[in-house]
Amino acid sequence: MTPVSQRPFRVGLVQTACSVDPAENLEKAVGKIREAAAAGAQIICLQELFRSQYFCRKEDADLFDLAEPIPGESTAVMGKIAKELDVVIVASLFEKRAEGLYHNTAAILDATGDLLGVYRKMHIPDDPLYYEKYYFTPGDLGFKAWDTKYGRIGVLVCWDQWYPEGARLTAMQGANILFYPTAIGWHPGEKAEYGPRQLDAWQTIQRGHAIANGIYVAAVNRVGFEQGPDDTGIEFWGNSFLADPQGQVLAKASVDREEILVHECDPREMDTVRRNWPFFRDRRIDHYGEITKRWLQK
Repeated sequence: MTPVSQRPFRVGLVQTACSVDPAENLEKAVGKIREAAAAGAQIICLQELFRSQYFCRKEDADLFDLAEPIPGESTAVMGKIAKELDVVIVASLFEKRAEGLYHNTAAILDATGDLLGVYRKMHIPDDPLYYEKYYFTPGDLGFKAWDTKYGRIGVLVCWDQWYPEGARLTAMQGANILFYPTAIGWHPGEKAEYGPRQLDAWQTIQRGHAIANGIYVAAVNRVGFEQGPDDTGIEFWGNSFLADPQGQVLAKASVDREEILVHECDPREMDTVRRNWPFFRDRRIDHYGEITKRWLQK
């Protein structure tokens, strides 16, 4: 019998807009999961922080009230629907770990409904309208992979997608696919000048992870323009996509519409690619020790 890690599986990527009501967003997510499962998806990934609008546009202590424990309400709902539909769910949440200690966390629910584990976002940005260091403590669990009913998966979160080290270390644990729940978009004042190159860079770096590691990569972004009374807002650029182990885009969503992408991934393709592009064979691990240093010049 073919081991689970070598069987084809179908992923579902859920790209939506978010309202200001967390309960409404949770209800929408459940509906979209049902749609993805009905279309044949077995492993379903939601976008980053799907229960709310992207609140990191400003620093406001009251917004910590959006956080929840894990396990908690959202994982209970997701576990129930995962078991009912016999699907795996990757759900990105604002985790309250303890009083004054918060993380940007992805919960992985197996098809049994059980919480397999969590990944806490390792790289935390701090840029205009992306004030995440105010809210999130950097992850302390390292890079991880999980055996689910349908395949071995790795999960990273948004800003992690710019770092080849995280992709490499997750792939080295035998993951068949890297999921990146994401919330990224344009500042309105920058879109005309920088928009196309920013989007292209975002797609290129993740396709590069697929190529360098001979692995499937899925990025799941949100859509819509989100703005408060005291910020200029962000236009989230959608474009959720799935890339194969040679970096070819197998499926891609639009820039501005809610969509569900469902596509098959075949781990046997990874073996074919890695035999011909044997990057893991040729890595000079005896000369990479200095990669853990901040910089090599005095």
